[in-house]
Amino acid sequence: MSDSKPEEQEVHRGDFARNKGEIILREHEYDGIQEFDQKLPNWWLFTLYIAIAWTIGHWSLYYYTNSIKTDEQRVTEKLDAIMEKKAEALATTLATLNDETMMTEWVADPAIIASGEATFAIYCVACHGADLTATLMAGSTKVPLPGLSLVDGEWKYGSKPMDVFKIINEGSPAGSTGHNGAIMQPWGQTLSTRQITELSAFVISKNPEDFKR
Repeated sequence: MSDSKPEEQEVHRGDFARNKGEIILREHEYDGIQEFDQKLPNWWLFTLYIAIAWTIGHWSLYYYTNSIKTDEQRVTEKLDAIMEKKAEALATTLATLNDETMMTEWVADPAIIASGEATFAIYCVACHGADLTATLMAGSTKVPLPGLSLVDGEWKYGSKPMDVFKIINEGSPAGSTGHNGAIMQPWGQTLSTRQITELSAFVISKNPEDFKR
C-alpha cells in the first residue's frame, strides 16, 4: 500500500493489472488509503514458498513418520529415565537398609534427623500437623487434619522401622480406604530414596519407645 505514484510509468485506476508491467491503482479506497496492484518482490515470494514447503515437509514428518518425536514422547522418555534412576537408587539403598541399620545409622544421626524434619515441614505438615498429631489449632480448638497421628503409638501398617519407610515410599496399600477418605500418596514418586529414608528416620525419632529393639 502506498500514497505515492511511480513517476516512470503511467498509473491507471482499475481492479487489477491486466498487462505485464502495467501500474494499476486499485479502485477501492479506505480512509484515504489507496493500494497498488503490483507483484510482490521475488525475495518475499521465495520466502513465502520456502515457508510453505517447510511447513508441509515438517507436518508430514511429524504426523506420518517417527523421525520427529512428539512432546508427549519426549516427556515420557525423560520421566522413564527419572523413574529408572529412582529404582536404581532404591535398590542400592535397600541393599544395606533394614530395621537395624535404620535405628543405628539413620535415626542416630542428628544431621539426618534435621534433614528429615525439613522434608516433613514441606511435604507432610498439611496432613499430619507440625507436631505430628494430625491436628491444627484454630484458636483454642483442635481441628483434625486428613492424616493419621504419628505420635499416638498406633501404627496401622506395621510398627517396624522399615514398615514406616515402606508406607512413606509406596503410599497406602492397594484397596485401602485411607483415613476419613484421605489416602497416603506414594512419596517415592516425588522424593528421592534418601529423602524417604531421612523422613522415616525423623518420624521414628519422635517415637523412641515404639521402635526400641
